[in-house]
This record gives sequence, C-alpha cells and structure tokens, in this order.
Amino acid sequence: MARLILDTTVLVASERDVTALDVVIDDADDVAIAAITAAELLVGVELADRRRRPARESFVDGVLAVLPVEEYDLATARVHAHLLAATRRAGKPRGAHDLIIAATAIATAREVVTADARGFAHLPDVVVRELPAP
Repeated sequence: MARLILDTTVLVASERDVTALDVVIDDADDVAIAAITAAELLVGVELADRRRRPARESFVDGVLAVLPVEEYDLATARVHAHLLAATRRAGKPRGAHDLIIAATAIATAREVVTADARGFAHLPDVVVRELPAP
C-alpha cells in the first residue's frame, strides 16, 4: 500500500476519461488530495460555462466526497518554505500550487501522482509518480 496525493492534472485527466489511473494507483493505496487541489477543482466549477457546469460540479462533488483533503497546516507551511527557498536558490521557480502540493506530500509522507512531472522535478524529498501519456 502506498500513500499518494493526487495533483490536479490527474483529476482533470480523469474527468476527461483519458487517463488510466489503474496503472499508478492500486485499490489498497491510501489516496488523498491537498487543500489547494480542492480549491483548483472548485475554481474550475466556478469558471465553467452554463452547459458544462452541472457535469463539472457533479464530478468535483464526487471527488470531494470520496477523497480526504490534507490541510495546509504549520508542518506543511514549514516544508513549503523549505521548497520555496530551495527553488529560489536554484534559480528554478515553480508554480505556487505545485509547491504547496509537494509540501503537503512531504508533510504527510505521500507520493505525488501527476500527469505533468515537470512541476515537481528535482524538488528535494518529493517522490513523483507520473501518469503514462494517453
């Protein structure tokens, strides 16, 4: 059993049904999302047009009903600060949300599952599983 945290890209791909989550996630795995991922999904609902909004809202509600959401707490904030400093020192800035997801993964002893590993590449102590290309 692995402890996993899903990046937003995985969930968006899953909503579009173009990804095989079974390849990287086993039934016994402990799967969660970061609070920032919940926010990103909810923004997608808010920005959806009238035609797509009901389906997107239903999908996001389903995700939030079954996946635990890891909070951004002090332990995560400490790891986030460490990662932010490391990327600045290296001159390789990352997206703020990717760093928060990575920090949440480290603070909760989880591996990041993503469809775009570039945002997590070479971050100290971050273990990444990338979805295979469709």
